Amino acid sequence: MKTRVINVGSVKIGGGNPVSVQSMLNVPLTDIERALAQIKSLEEAGCEIIRATVPDKACAEALKIIIPEMKTPMVADIHFDYRMAIASAENGAAKIRINPGNIGGDDKIKEVCACLKANGIPARIGINGGSVEKDILAKYGKVTAEGLVESAARSVEKFEQFGLYDVAVSIKASDVVMTVEANRNFSAKYDNPLHIGITEAGEGTQGIIWGSVGIGTMLMEGIGDTIRVSLTGGTVEEVIAGREILKACGLRKEGIHIVSCPTCGRTTTDTLSIIRKIREKTSKIKKPLTVAVMGCVVNGPGESSNADIGVACSGGKGVIFKGGKIYKTVPDSLVADILLEEIFEMVKEGNV
Repeated sequence: MKTRVINVGSVKIGGGNPVSVQSMLNVPLTDIERALAQIKSLEEAGCEIIRATVPDKACAEALKIIIPEMKTPMVADIHFDYRMAIASAENGAAKIRINPGNIGGDDKIKEVCACLKANGIPARIGINGGSVEKDILAKYGKVTAEGLVESAARSVEKFEQFGLYDVAVSIKASDVVMTVEANRNFSAKYDNPLHIGITEAGEGTQGIIWGSVGIGTMLMEGIGDTIRVSLTGGTVEEVIAGREILKACGLRKEGIHIVSCPTCGRTTTDTLSIIRKIREKTSKIKKPLTVAVMGCVVNGPGESSNADIGVACSGGKGVIFKGGKIYKTVPDSLVADILLEEIFEMVKEGNV
């Protein structure tokens, strides 16, 4: 189902627009120097929407200083105090993320909706497994996919009752299966753009895997207009993981994609060092380019010839393929440098 379009600053969400990647600051806005440094790092990594928590007046005031320095839209994350939503909207936030389950009564939500409508700012209704309304929890006995959808539907209808239709929705839980089921059911009934992810997914490998399985499943079903890979402690890592998920799902074609074998007893070349060097030196490249780094002659020639450029290593040598044909043979020690030279030349010439 095609979702409605909302504008988050210069970024369009929904309606078939490209799925955008988000992350969230993990430093307070009042620490302006650190906040700006983190924003810059996120933007350089390719983050397209940045969110920050605004728990008090000091943080809302800091938006006046921070937002003019940003290239990306800022989303203000609001809990408990509806006045911070209004202050953030007035101080330049491009979207307000609000959880109706902990913001208070209808009168407060009505004031927020009126402010956002007057300023032309959309909202994101955030429904989390950890903050579902008490009556819905009582109805289902625990957090369930059905309860999450009911909570989201109730909030959407209330916002529309108060005249705000530019509303995105996020329905998240730490349970991957529940999150996918809830988003699947909601998207079948409503056309609000969906921000998807797995909340409290964890850190490192666990967080990336749980987030990738959940987000990837939804994206492959056509569900989701913007994403965040929630990782404990990692902001730039969230962005990198998000962009890789989009590439894996065929929704984005940009940057270097490295095809590499898992290695086995036939491998005699340190392919991992080659891969790491290529990844490090080409991280800023935006043009799509497939590079194969293979460790033996079983699948090496086939994968390398299918890539834009690749190498099949064996017996202390690397056979480099370019454009599907054997290009040259070089010693193992020169493989990384030769590949990098060719990659940069291909990007410069536009032959990718």
